[in-house]
Amino acid sequence: MKRVAIALGLCLILVFVGYTQRRGGFRSGEMERPPLGKTESEKKILAVLDRMRASGDVYLEVPVSDGRMLRLMTEAIGAKEALEIGTSTGYSGLWLCLALQKTGGRLTTYEIDPGRAADARGHFKEAGVDRLVTVVEGDAHQRLKERKEPVDVVFIDADKEGYVDYLRQVLPLLRPGGVILAHNTGSVPDYINAVTTNADLETVFYMQGGGLAVTLKKR
Repeated sequence: MKRVAIALGLCLILVFVGYTQRRGGFRSGEMERPPLGKTESEKKILAVLDRMRASGDVYLEVPVSDGRMLRLMTEAIGAKEALEIGTSTGYSGLWLCLALQKTGGRLTTYEIDPGRAADARGHFKEAGVDRLVTVVEGDAHQRLKERKEPVDVVFIDADKEGYVDYLRQVLPLLRPGGVILAHNTGSVPDYINAVTTNADLETVFYMQGGGLAVTLKKR
């Protein structure tokens, strides 16, 4: 419970910072600094993330600020089992792995495009985290039905019209105290309605970057 409170507290601080920037309290970028690697393994992942972005070796990647939020939330709740819906080329998955290598966790990530799945596997190997990741190819709407094991954190960044179905499928798997992060939900009103009208859930919206809905499954 303490870790969840810390994580949500940090999230609310970041929401406040974004609001203050929009109101003119801080100029954009005034408080933001590049992430710093503490260990050699962390530096290696960050180097791959930098290379991917600089070389354009990405596809519909999350902004850096959102990637950092994924890492922050995943590590703050001590996640052991993470699910990602929408691997793309592995950029967001690497942010999750920054946390999972610290928590001793694993990532299962779903990608419908075989080419992007292959690219992601290469990037995970390059970053030295391939042992932590299982890439599942195919339509996540179908492949998620095979999942029976509980999860601690979920990141949704795939077909927007499928968000509500993804939510429906992952909620029974998500442990109480677990967190769902959904990307670009501003264009998905049905998802927003689903996570803000369910008494079992508490949702805040982090509006920097591409925008994240951060949803806690209450204990």
